Amino acid sequence: MAAVTIIMGSASDEEKVAPCTQVLKSLGIDFYLTVSSAHRTPKRTAEIVAEQEKLGTKVFICAAGMAAHLAGVVASQTLCPVIGVPVASGSLQGLDALFSTVQMPTGFPVATVAIGGAKNAAFLAAQILAINDVALREKLIQKRESMAIEVANIGDELAKKY
Repeated sequence: MAAVTIIMGSASDEEKVAPCTQVLKSLGIDFYLTVSSAHRTPKRTAEIVAEQEKLGTKVFICAAGMAAHLAGVVASQTLCPVIGVPVASGSLQGLDALFSTVQMPTGFPVATVAIGGAKNAAFLAAQILAINDVALREKLIQKRESMAIEVANIGDELAKKY
């Protein structure tokens, strides 16, 4: 069972989604990753959402650039939380994707992270799952503590230089 389903609008987004998969792996969260387009393969997108929801997906992460309607289309097909990752591409370098992802009609919300915010999409998905998973919650607490130590160590090293 994949707790998280990641759908990319294009295979060319794989490198930009990799940080998301790395975070999910580091937290021990099973995920399913695929490609489907809101515009080129709308039936496929709907089928993936229905199938993955039946298989136990609790959160969808959708990464798309330019018009970026993928997260909205997925949100229209499920009551599971949907997280949109605007991908930097095209002449507007993701600004169009951000606007497309964040401006959803009432009743079809999409949680939206920053342009290129694949890591935060994974952390948000993990936090959603951790509501009912004490062990995952503990992993997130430990991860934040290790991040704080890392920042402090970097600060100490930098201070030694000057």
